[in-house]
Amino acid sequence: MQKQTKAIRIQAERSHNREHSVPLYLTSSFTFDDAEEGRAIFAEEKSGNIYSRYMNPNVDEFVEKMVMLENAEDGLAFSTGMAAIFASMAGLLKVGDHIVASNALFGSCIQILTKITAKWGIECTFVPGADLKAWEAAIQPNTKFLFCESPSNPGLELIDLMALADLKKGRDIVLAVDNCFATPILQTPLDLGADLVIHSATKYIDGQGRVLGGVICGKKVYMDEIRFFARHTGPSLSPFNAWILSKSLELLDLRMQKHSENAQALAEALDGHASLVRVKYPFLKSHPQHDLAKRQMKYGGGILTLDIKGGFEKVVAFSKALKIASISPNLGDSRTIITHPASTTHAKIAAEEKVALGITDGLVRVAVGLESIDDLKADFIQALNAIQ
Repeated sequence: MQKQTKAIRIQAERSHNREHSVPLYLTSSFTFDDAEEGRAIFAEEKSGNIYSRYMNPNVDEFVEKMVMLENAEDGLAFSTGMAAIFASMAGLLKVGDHIVASNALFGSCIQILTKITAKWGIECTFVPGADLKAWEAAIQPNTKFLFCESPSNPGLELIDLMALADLKKGRDIVLAVDNCFATPILQTPLDLGADLVIHSATKYIDGQGRVLGGVICGKKVYMDEIRFFARHTGPSLSPFNAWILSKSLELLDLRMQKHSENAQALAEALDGHASLVRVKYPFLKSHPQHDLAKRQMKYGGGILTLDIKGGFEKVVAFSKALKIASISPNLGDSRTIITHPASTTHAKIAAEEKVALGITDGLVRVAVGLESIDDLKADFIQALNAIQ
């Protein structure tokens, strides 16, 4: 059975009401038939729901689908993507451990690695993501965790995940990959040697900008430790959000195909425009890692970047000239969204780091939606023409 079919047909056990669509289990806790059943479930001698901070039928259904899509052994859902990222580290690392991470990360990830885990005696070395020699050189005897995004936010840098996984062979190191931009439709990092894959489900997993959520999928031996941390610290996903996310997965395959098709067409239409320094998209031949993108990803994804000549002043004019796209820090919506990373999502990154990551004052991240591609091309071209 194909994954698309499973994403639609997997659902929580049907109740005595014989519902076709899974109901919402908006309950904080669950009952036991008697005290002995309660004891047995708490002792893990018998399976069963206890408390929605631990488990809930809606959350379990969502996780089961994500585990299936990512070809994982186990999974756990969280209230947000950042909660999932933090839990992956807090659940597995201790004082004295060392992390090697790509320098091309979402702004909040960098804050965690420089301001939070550092307070607990967990050091992090940042390396250029595509430089495998830099990764290898940064690994120390106490290195326990490798973390990256591929493609990265916002620079669309790709990492050869199979080659990166090879670097940890024979070592007690966990490789965690943020798969938010690609989703399990475009790539499955666990199949390339990763141990954990993490998502901000707020983005493409939801797909309509409605709810927050996060998820980790991966090897059970690591998920058990993360589950212990999460169970006792409480970054749990709400049943309502899980219900929304699970229903969204039914159309994820179709949505990602269309997002990618639209993004490819828009990137090609804008490439070479006089108002732009460059257009960057993984499946454009001009992308520096085009061959890796074609080898590692099924489609190019729904994100492209535009580097607008004239810096922030021209970005402001461009944003005002657009008629269709929304201006928001989010992405993965059915509606096209533009973001100016240098002043929003990556504003707290040091100026020299922004330069190294290609986050210029003119860089605009475009999360291409599901609108008519003809309408999108016409709108972006007229807005770029207006600022020449």
